[in-house]
Amino acid sequence: MIKAIIQMQDGSEMTFELFPQEAPVTVANFIDLANSGFYDGLEWCRIVKGYVIQSGSPDNDIMTDSSFHIVGEFQENGFPNSITHCRGAISMARDDGYNTAGTQFFVVHQDAHQLDGRYAAFGTMLSGYEGLDRIADTETEGAERWNRPLNPVVIRSIRIVVGGETLPRLSRLP
Repeated sequence: MIKAIIQMQDGSEMTFELFPQEAPVTVANFIDLANSGFYDGLEWCRIVKGYVIQSGSPDNDIMTDSSFHIVGEFQENGFPNSITHCRGAISMARDDGYNTAGTQFFVVHQDAHQLDGRYAAFGTMLSGYEGLDRIADTETEGAERWNRPLNPVVIRSIRIVVGGETLPRLSRLP
């Protein structure tokens, strides 16, 4: 089993099981970014209660694109992926183009099945739903699509655990 543990600055954690058999490129990309320390210190830059919380922007702005893109592993793009966007699913954010995901990801706060087959879900939450709800309750500003938190909600780190062993840290990616 491959797990991703998101440790928040407030000490809370959310743990996810990742599914490389459903989205191998997506999972490998997320693991590389997490183990490089890329996500350490980033904020949840978009919080839409009842929908999703989003992070992974290098400057905490959802409009900032990454310097690279990966293939979109979802049905509309020709990839079978049976992971649904139910509460606690973790999935890649992207622009309108199918192959435009890079570093940004989101966690589904409440079931969002309209995203099924249209975004590359790559895991599901095992524990930490109270933390997810606490983040979703954060006061935000802006239109529903952007919903930037008034006060930063910061990820301390994301660590990857494979078979009970935490993967060693790599050097930080550019």
